[in-house]
Amino acid sequence: MAKKHRRAFGIDIGGSGIKGAPVDLSTGELTADRVRIPTPQPSLPDAVADTVAELISSFDLDDEMPVGVTFPAVIQHGVARTAANVDDSWIGTDVDALLTERTGHDVFVVNDADAAGIAEMDFGAGRKKKGVVLVITLGTGVGSAMFVDGTLVPNAELGHVLLHGDSAEKYMASSIREREDLDWETWAGRLQEYFSHIEFLFSPDRIIVGGGVSKKHKHFLPLLDLKTTIVPAKLRNEAGIIGAASLARQEQKALAKKAKKDAEKAK
Repeated sequence: MAKKHRRAFGIDIGGSGIKGAPVDLSTGELTADRVRIPTPQPSLPDAVADTVAELISSFDLDDEMPVGVTFPAVIQHGVARTAANVDDSWIGTDVDALLTERTGHDVFVVNDADAAGIAEMDFGAGRKKKGVVLVITLGTGVGSAMFVDGTLVPNAELGHVLLHGDSAEKYMASSIREREDLDWETWAGRLQEYFSHIEFLFSPDRIIVGGGVSKKHKHFLPLLDLKTTIVPAKLRNEAGIIGAASLARQEQKALAKKAKKDAEKAK
């Protein structure tokens, strides 16, 4: 069994479901089967907070165990600044404070794409990689996470860079490939335009491509011609849970360190 200080609980909030499980942070593996509860409709803050509390209560967790939560929004210091696939009433809500009060655990909220990126950096294709690393998730839209020497630059919305006068994701997301019934070569041409643009803007050292379509990376990644190393993600369905849990443990440790330093100054 994982030691207490190497475990945290991760929750992934989506528009249709809320899923969570404890994570062993020495391996990045779930230590119990995940539980999934449908997202309340409408997905108002109080209703979602109650569902998160219900999910956590289905596990026997230590009170001190931190909880990381992914959320489909730009998150600044625990506050939701946007809302995607959840009710607009979340905008301006201190999600950290609401979920901490409702669950009795230290809760740390993170943008969902950032959480997936953290998982890749800690346990996947970005592990021990320095320099600028981009984790790009191809799905219904395009999520992104940016890291500089392993440190997250939060809320990098690289799916919304302009391409052909509109958000790039409207041109090259995985959902667009399916909707327009594009063959792999045609879609790879669109990805080439996007990744060449990203490469020009950020000069990354590595690009990691995630999302469900990354399972089929052999159909499109070899067709891309970039200076940057581009590889498929290693973590998929559980990346959000794992990344959120990892962030929660890091944030809890940082808070404890700060509290200790403040106490020493006050002496």
